[in-house]
Amino acid sequence: MDETVSLDSLPLSGQECSKVSETLRNIPYDLRPLALQSSTLTHHQSTITSPDTNTFVESSGKYYQTLNDIKEYSWNINGCEGESNCNVSTELSQQNGFVKSKHEEKFQRSSRNEFDQKSFLTSLSVYFCWTVLMIFAFLRELLRRHGIEKNFAAVERPEQQNFVPLFSEFEAIYERNCYMRVRDVFERPICSVPGATVKLLDRTSEDYNWTYKYPGTETEVINVGSYNYMGFAETNSICGNEAAAIIDEQGLSTCCSIQQLGFSKAQRDLEKLVAEFIGVDDAICFSMGFATNSLNTPCLADENSIIISDQFNHASLILGSRMSRATVRIFKHDDMADLERLIRNAIVYGNPKTKKPFTKILIIVEGIYSMEGSICNLPAIIALKKKYGAYIYLDEAHSIGAMGPRGRGIVDYWGCDPNDVDILMGTFTKSFSAAGGYIAGNKRLINYIRANSAATIYALPMSPPVAQQIISSMKIMMGLDGSNDGEMRRQNLRRNTHYFRKHLKRMGCIVCGSDDSPIVPIMLYYPTKCGFWGREMLNRRVGVVVVSFPATHMTESRVRICLSAAHSKEMLNYVLNAIKEVAEASNVLSLQVKQKYANLTIDW
Repeated sequence: MDETVSLDSLPLSGQECSKVSETLRNIPYDLRPLALQSSTLTHHQSTITSPDTNTFVESSGKYYQTLNDIKEYSWNINGCEGESNCNVSTELSQQNGFVKSKHEEKFQRSSRNEFDQKSFLTSLSVYFCWTVLMIFAFLRELLRRHGIEKNFAAVERPEQQNFVPLFSEFEAIYERNCYMRVRDVFERPICSVPGATVKLLDRTSEDYNWTYKYPGTETEVINVGSYNYMGFAETNSICGNEAAAIIDEQGLSTCCSIQQLGFSKAQRDLEKLVAEFIGVDDAICFSMGFATNSLNTPCLADENSIIISDQFNHASLILGSRMSRATVRIFKHDDMADLERLIRNAIVYGNPKTKKPFTKILIIVEGIYSMEGSICNLPAIIALKKKYGAYIYLDEAHSIGAMGPRGRGIVDYWGCDPNDVDILMGTFTKSFSAAGGYIAGNKRLINYIRANSAATIYALPMSPPVAQQIISSMKIMMGLDGSNDGEMRRQNLRRNTHYFRKHLKRMGCIVCGSDDSPIVPIMLYYPTKCGFWGREMLNRRVGVVVVSFPATHMTESRVRICLSAAHSKEMLNYVLNAIKEVAEASNVLSLQVKQKYANLTIDW
């Protein structure tokens, strides 16, 4: 039976989009926009079956869910968006990787993501600051080219002038004249374990950071720059001792690639434990987190696929998307309406190069965004995935271990089913204080990656002591060590996060992201304030990370604080006092923010 559907009268279901795509396939490509502007398109009612989770590997066609399936899933969005309380049962069996407990905790999510809306005057002022910086940078380059330069470290040596340039002209000018002036607040050498405190190697410069002198002294500072969320970067710990002990048994490396010789028993044990921890069939581990994204994305998408990526995704995801040769579309950060618009356009218009439908729609998002401190709206993304038959690639680099009532990341935080996410990616460099990354999912997907990924064909496997460090820390998180240490670390991190963020807001700092995120960006806007903050905080024995262009937008320079379960209340209060002093001196406090949160209740 045929019926008429108005594209303007109701949102398209996945079934309807499939039929619209079939109809438009017979219309010339250039005339499709006119067809969409017409009031009606004809589609046929048909029965849609549920998709097989293994179809990602073959992906010869699309599947679409009916509207009823979307309505059944809508509780996730309605119940978990914004401020809400969700009951999360912790009575889990050993089969799912957790020790049974008879209590049921009430897991409360904080406010939704907050993003600063700076005024036009502020943006104009910041752009003027950049203009002045670049004018003097080009003037300095002009003097340098005419030989009027006292600092010869910035002048290219004659024997290097015929080398191929590594940077574009603008990048080189920016590097020599802007970045070098504040280089001392970056790339600081450390001399200890990056725990709650860290020792920095002292250095001085007499030529504006082109060269350094090292007096041989060290300065111990409170560390709020490392991704040591769960506090496992510590000396004389169980994890460290077990990692050191395994060297006598399995050595440091296989000294060969995975496909030639294989990998260690420790890595295989780790892959089984990761799958058990996340709650999926299988997992594969890699020795480098960046390569986990950049080298595996090309084997998950090709020229017949489309990747729809969040605008603030990590550089590794951007590189992997480019290497895949897939069509890439960017949606506005945390904007589900824009994401749905791009998905619908991909279905309706198809591949602009071949004029055929895309064989795969891959949505790539992160759990926590490292520069924004924001948390992705996973329930809404899963609903869109089911509605339109897309696939989800979730990067949980900053969220795995640190988020959720059981530390299983954003999936656990939202109370979603991990099997609803097709590709679960994460790294071990943050919460586990180790190195490497993983991809988890159904067994067929993982076997496909083992056979086709460049990261398994050419790369070395994970070092056994690194794998053992992850195994030991993960067992603590799961409670398999017979203690409640993992639960205490999660509670400490959550308490520290809420305490610190609320104090900053009441102080008047402009803070972005979610109140549940251990990544706390403090907006500075002006790039010249980055150097001031980095130096002044170091003078107060606090190690922070300052971020500016090109890592962020030109008008969004910031200080990034990373909180840890290892931080004590005294440490946090000391850091807050230092931030208040530097913020007042640099005039970054907002009176509007201070008035808004003047009556904010802060509990420890």
